[in-house]
Amino acid sequence: MKFAMMGSGGVGGYFGGRLAAAGHDVAFIARGPHLDAIKSGGLHIESGLGDIRIHPATASADPASVGAVDYVVFAVKLWDTETAGAAMSPLMGPETTVVSLQNGVECDDKLARFIGRERLIGGIAQIAASIARPGVIHHLGTMQGIKIGEYGGASSARLSALADALDGAGVDTEISGDVERTIWEKFVFLVGLSATTTLMRTTIGPIREDAKKRAFLYDAIAEAVAVGRARGVKLAADAAEERLAFADGLPFDMTSSMHHDLDRGNRLELDWLSGAVVRFGSELSIPTPRNQAVCSALKSLAAGKAE
Repeated sequence: MKFAMMGSGGVGGYFGGRLAAAGHDVAFIARGPHLDAIKSGGLHIESGLGDIRIHPATASADPASVGAVDYVVFAVKLWDTETAGAAMSPLMGPETTVVSLQNGVECDDKLARFIGRERLIGGIAQIAASIARPGVIHHLGTMQGIKIGEYGGASSARLSALADALDGAGVDTEISGDVERTIWEKFVFLVGLSATTTLMRTTIGPIREDAKKRAFLYDAIAEAVAVGRARGVKLAADAAEERLAFADGLPFDMTSSMHHDLDRGNRLELDWLSGAVVRFGSELSIPTPRNQAVCSALKSLAAGKAE
């Protein structure tokens, strides 16, 4: 089976590496020093589940050099969705399917404008992974999984084939019967995690153990749940409490990709996480003071450091 990882950072690099190690034909779309390192020395994954080295690895900055594939795993930063979406056409064959593993809840609507909604499968990634240095993906802890589903809940051959490929590559894989809700369940948690770890410049451990910081985390999640329900998403009555309990089971030193980006001076996904909650809240007349505070505090840093 032929895959293209549109974005080969923590998410795309890790899961693409797993697929490649299982014998699938995987092309890594990347750029800059990370691309150069993959092309020269392969892709390395450091993980408590076992290290992986893919060498040689197929890597390029240009999707046209890869050609049509069976599946595109779309894993770019949220601010790059439209640029990367517009560049994907060379990867599209008659039966190509695209699954986005991005963090937000609006990315598939944006991708549909470039490739057609009929190509899309919904999905989320559950993993703490990042680029440790060019060519190297570091996986924190042992949690790693993907949930995928057809919009509308139907079963399909393309969905089953993708699930089988991921499962065969050692990825904890689950098919969701309501993938929109699954995406929102991740989103509401990620809003809280990214808001608190980035604002407070720390990992989840100290946040959940401090009463005031824990309350801030809960409130940020609860605001996201409220706007999700108002938009018609069937989130559980105790969704905020359940997501807080989920946070209690994570590694003490786990943080968010947005916190990593802040530390590295990169652009932040602020506008698509807490910023989206604030925007949805404004449209629906739902107060979102915690997420608004995060947006106000991080606004001056959201563009990253000028290069």
